[in-house]
Amino acid sequence: MEIILLEQVLNLGTLGNTVSVKPGYARNYLIPNGKAVPATKANEAYFESRRSELEKAETELAMAAEKRKQAIESLGSVTISANAGAEGKLFGSIGATDIATTLNKAGVEVHKKEIRLHNGPLRQVGDYNLEIYLHLDISASIKVVIIAEA
Repeated sequence: MEIILLEQVLNLGTLGNTVSVKPGYARNYLIPNGKAVPATKANEAYFESRRSELEKAETELAMAAEKRKQAIESLGSVTISANAGAEGKLFGSIGATDIATTLNKAGVEVHKKEIRLHNGPLRQVGDYNLEIYLHLDISASIKVVIIAEA
């Protein structure tokens, strides 16, 4: 199925590209979420009439993500305390929700979906360097320190 992208989509294309995708991906994800429209003559004309405002919105999102990146990296690190055993193993785990909540309390807006824990939840006391993906090309690094509660 041929579609016109209304925003940049990871591993697919950028704003305005006409790409071919599987019908289910377009029908169930891209079109309902406003990321694309079917590639018809009417939709091409519609896209060209809205191109400048879509590019402006994309630029504003990138600038906002860059500001958030600077705020996150200015923190340097955040500390989370959790119940742990004598050997440093946590009773439970620290997930993306816990990290996002801690960063939000520190004054930086982060959503849990932006935090990707590639090795799963954190289950040990220690220092962890994490990437927070704010926009397609913009990510911030932060150090998360997990300490045992007294």
